[in-house]
Amino acid sequence: MNPLSSAATRLVILSVVFASTTTTAASLTVQVDAGNSVVVTDAVVYLESASGQALPKMARPAQIEQKGRVFIPAVTVIQSGASISFPNNDTVRHQVYSFSPAKVFELKLYSGAGGEPLLFDKPGTVVIGCNIHDKMSAYIQVVDTPYFAKTDNSGKAVIDNLPAGKYNLKVWYRTISPGIPVPEQAISFAGIDATTSFLLNKK
Repeated sequence: MNPLSSAATRLVILSVVFASTTTTAASLTVQVDAGNSVVVTDAVVYLESASGQALPKMARPAQIEQKGRVFIPAVTVIQSGASISFPNNDTVRHQVYSFSPAKVFELKLYSGAGGEPLLFDKPGTVVIGCNIHDKMSAYIQVVDTPYFAKTDNSGKAVIDNLPAGKYNLKVWYRTISPGIPVPEQAISFAGIDATTSFLLNKK
C-alpha cells in the first residue's frame, strides 16, 4: 500500500470525526409579548442548560450612566462575575445604592467616573436608586449564563453564538415581584438560526 495514500485516508477519517464532534452555534430570536399583540420592551431573555450543566464564563463588563437625572440604560443584564461602572455624567451629584440581596452597595455622593467598577458575583435582580433623587431607579438582572439578550421596541431579543442543545428559556421583566420564579419554557435548539415566541404575564 502506498504510505502517502494511507496517510491521506487517515487524515480524511480524522477530519470527518472532528467535524462530527464539533458543536455548531447559531442565533435564536425570541419574540416576547403579553397577549393581545402587546409587545414587551426591555425584558431580559436568557437560556440555562436543561441538564444543569455549567455554561461558559464570558462575563463582559457593563456601564450604567447617570444623565438627565435618570439611569441609562434602565435595564441591564450581565453574567455573574461581571463588573459594572457607574459614571455620573450629570450636572448634579448622585449617591447610587441598592438594598437587593443579590448586591448590597452604596456609592457615596459623587460626580464623574465614580471609582472602580463593582463586581456582581451573585445571580438575581438588583434594583438601584439614588439617595438624593428618589425618582431615579434602574434594574440589573444578573444571570448564570452567557446566553442572554434584551428585547427591543418590537419585543424581539436575539441570542447569538448559541450552541445546539436543550435549554430552559427564561424571560424576566421588572414587574415580576422578588421571590417569584422567573417564567420559563423548555426548548431544544438544533444549532441553526431559529425563532420562537414567549407569552409573558407581566403582572
